[in-house]
Amino acid sequence: MNNNADTTQTTRNAQLVQIAQSAVEPLGFEVLEVQLQNAGGQPIVLVRIDRLDEQPVTMDDLTKASRAAEAEFDRLDPIAGEYRLEFESPGAKRPLTRGRHFERMLGLKARVRGDGQAFTAPIKAVDGEQVTFDVSGEDVTLRAGAIQANLAEFPDRHR
Repeated sequence: MNNNADTTQTTRNAQLVQIAQSAVEPLGFEVLEVQLQNAGGQPIVLVRIDRLDEQPVTMDDLTKASRAAEAEFDRLDPIAGEYRLEFESPGAKRPLTRGRHFERMLGLKARVRGDGQAFTAPIKAVDGEQVTFDVSGEDVTLRAGAIQANLAEFPDRHR
């Protein structure tokens, strides 16, 4: 993919995140991730949400968020042609984008890419947006917003 295509994709993703966030935030949800996928020729907009009160996401939550977002996506029509809008809870590979996300998962392993780094390691400490990982016995501290990270192991209870 060339730079223009990367920029276009990043801009489109940011637009989709903004549309979804504006629809679900008043209902008490945050958008963790939006992916534009293409399955068999039909685009799918996959939105992963979490509850702002940090309780588990229920099927009812997904239905409420989906209905609110559907109305906003229909109104703004950000994708030409037909597409499917799908909502999911964070799941086992939960995206970690803010300091608070890492703080909730302290002690668990995260898969981290970016800022010249690529590793899977336990989350050792969090100070605001600065996250420290234990990478083979060495502390590596990175800024939450400057990296891509996902949970690499499922917690034994809701966090």
